[in-house]
Amino acid sequence: MTCGRVTVGAVPLAAVPAALLDGQPFQFSAPWWRCVLAAALPDGASPHLLLACEGERPVGFLPLCRGPAGLTGLVTPYTCLFQPVAAPEADLAALGRAFGRACADGAVMQLDALDPDWPGWEGLLGGFAAAVWRASWFDSFGNWHEAVSQGWPAYLAGRPGALRETIRRKLARAENGTDQSFTLARRPDEIGEALAAYSSVYRRSWKPPEPHPDFNAAFLAAAAEAGVLRMGVLRHHGEPVAAQYWTVEDGPGGGRIATILKLAHDEAAKSLSPGTVLTAWMIRLLLAEGVTSLDFGRGDDPYKRLWAGARRQRKGLILARPWHPRGAAALARQAAGRLRRRFSGAGTRDGELR
Repeated sequence: MTCGRVTVGAVPLAAVPAALLDGQPFQFSAPWWRCVLAAALPDGASPHLLLACEGERPVGFLPLCRGPAGLTGLVTPYTCLFQPVAAPEADLAALGRAFGRACADGAVMQLDALDPDWPGWEGLLGGFAAAVWRASWFDSFGNWHEAVSQGWPAYLAGRPGALRETIRRKLARAENGTDQSFTLARRPDEIGEALAAYSSVYRRSWKPPEPHPDFNAAFLAAAAEAGVLRMGVLRHHGEPVAAQYWTVEDGPGGGRIATILKLAHDEAAKSLSPGTVLTAWMIRLLLAEGVTSLDFGRGDDPYKRLWAGARRQRKGLILARPWHPRGAAALARQAAGRLRRRFSGAGTRDGELR
């Protein structure tokens, strides 16, 4: 599909030039997309990866999939942030128009896990509007985070009193006794044992079965190869009782961001506070290596506000063709939902359309 000088086509991931994805955050990188395609595609979906070029030069990438719900962003239960990739010099309005026209055979497209404050949305959505798509935002999930620039003592002092005392008592016991031990996995040769420990803990945790059980192994291998993995395990008498994994990478505005993706602890070891102890140990270690921002990923789980003091709303977008019956119906549902909540005085809940 050609729009002005921008051409868009569906391609395999291997055809997306490395120059376009190099330097992107890990969840926008080629290793991440390989993990998703190999181990976390939504049920019944097939990839629809759109590459935009201006002449011979790649200027944009929009990873989508086609499934029972139509066109959606290639987002998984593990995705913390999603957005189209645009080259620094790209004309975002032209890019949005080209993507919109390339998807003209559909009536509705849903993108999720978006940062509504990304400055590229204005130009990109203006381009979609020129291609006769209309946009409606909805709340997706809360994201708890905290800037940390003064090291572990200052960070610990900012935690609620009960959590602070639990950390001081039980972390000291874990480190000074002989019955508990910590390990950290970062390299490819370390992830086998760490993954086995995580899987063992997960089976004994409160969590439901993984929706994509092969994703953890694929992700850990890719993150370790890229040098962004930090995976901690706490053992009690040699048996793993808590495990979690993070990524650490450069932030877009400078500094270093640590993002936690998965964690679990053994309910039978609850008296040890294993999840709290391991999280504290990991954060202290991450701050020591220069992390300046902690990101607690997807959702408003109550424990997150103990570890991070700021919340931002990740959003989603319904893009619809207003002259198509399905598109008009999608926009009408969005509008009706907004009116219903406005007149009822109800707030939006995590994941609820608005």
